[in-house]
Amino acid sequence: MLPTTSAPLTVAVQTENDYEDLLSLWSDLESGLGIILSSPNSIQEFEARVQQYDRWMQALLKQDTDVGLYLLFQLASNSSSGYSASHALVCAVLCHLIAVEMKIPVSERDNLVHAALTMNIGMTALQDELALQMEKPSAQQRQAIEGHAAQSREILAAIGVSNNLWLDIVSLHHDDSVDRKDFSRLPIVSRLARTLRMVDRYAAMISPRKSRTGRNAIESARTIITSSLDEKDVVGRALVRAVGLCPPGTFVKLDSSEVAIVMGRSSKPNHPNVAIVTAPDGSPLPQPRLHRTAVTPPRIESALTAAAIRQRLNHHRILQLGAYAAQHR
Repeated sequence: MLPTTSAPLTVAVQTENDYEDLLSLWSDLESGLGIILSSPNSIQEFEARVQQYDRWMQALLKQDTDVGLYLLFQLASNSSSGYSASHALVCAVLCHLIAVEMKIPVSERDNLVHAALTMNIGMTALQDELALQMEKPSAQQRQAIEGHAAQSREILAAIGVSNNLWLDIVSLHHDDSVDRKDFSRLPIVSRLARTLRMVDRYAAMISPRKSRTGRNAIESARTIITSSLDEKDVVGRALVRAVGLCPPGTFVKLDSSEVAIVMGRSSKPNHPNVAIVTAPDGSPLPQPRLHRTAVTPPRIESALTAAAIRQRLNHHRILQLGAYAAQHR
C-alpha cells in the first residue's frame, strides 16, 4: 500500500511510538515492494508502481538520511517481508546515495535505482528460500541463480517495462566484464551495471542469512574496494563517502572495549557519531551515551555484526542523541 499524498512522512523521533511509526513507514515500503516482486504479473502498471516506490523511498531519505539508513539497517536485520524485498530496498537506497555523491544525471540515476529494485525479480521466491536454507544451493538452484539476470529482464519486458537502459542494467548486473575496464571509459550502461553489481555484493555481505550472520560493515567495504580491478575504484569510494565505513544502524567495538551503534555520519567517513550501549565489561548501560569518534577517544577498533548484540536497545533515545549531534556539530 502506497501512502497518500497527504500522509505525513516527517516524524520527529521523540518517543518510542514515534520510532515505531517511522520504522513502520519503511516496513510498509518494503512490504509493498515484496508484493510486486513476488507477483509481478498481477500488478497493473508495474513500471509506474516501481516509480512510486522510488519516490516514497526518496521522501523518507530526504527528511533525514542518517535516520533513514539507521532504520533501514535495523529493518534488514529483522525483516519479516522476505530477504529479496529487503535486499532490493537496501540496494536501491545505496544506489541513490551513490548517484547523489557522484552527481549522476537524474535519468541515469532513475534507471539505476529502478534496476536495483527489480534486478532479482526472476528469482524472488528462490532468493527468499536461499536466505532460510542451511545447506548449499542445489545444482538446480545454482542454475536458476546463474540465469536470473536474463530471466529478470525477460519478466520485466513482458510486464511492460519499456526502458532499455533499465532492462540492460538488470541483465548486466552479474556480468563481471563490466569490472575489467577503467570506469571512466565504460559506456553508460556498463558504468551503471558496475555500480549496481558492487552495491549488490556489498549489501549481500552485510545481510544476515539463516546459514550465517552477515559480515561486518568495515570488512565488507574493504573487500569490495580491494577486489576491484580498477585501482581508482570510484564507485567503492563513492559508497564509503556516501554512507561511511560503518553506516548508521551498524555496530562497532571501541578501543575502550565498549560497544556502540552508529547514529550518524560525520565529516570523516571512518569517524561517525555513535551511541555507546555497553560498558567495557560488556554490561548494558542504563541509557545510551553520545560519543563523537571524530573529536575524542575512544576510537572505533572494529565493526560488529548485528548478531553479536543481544540486548534490547532504546532506539528512540539513540535517534534523539543522533539528532542532537547533528544540530550541535
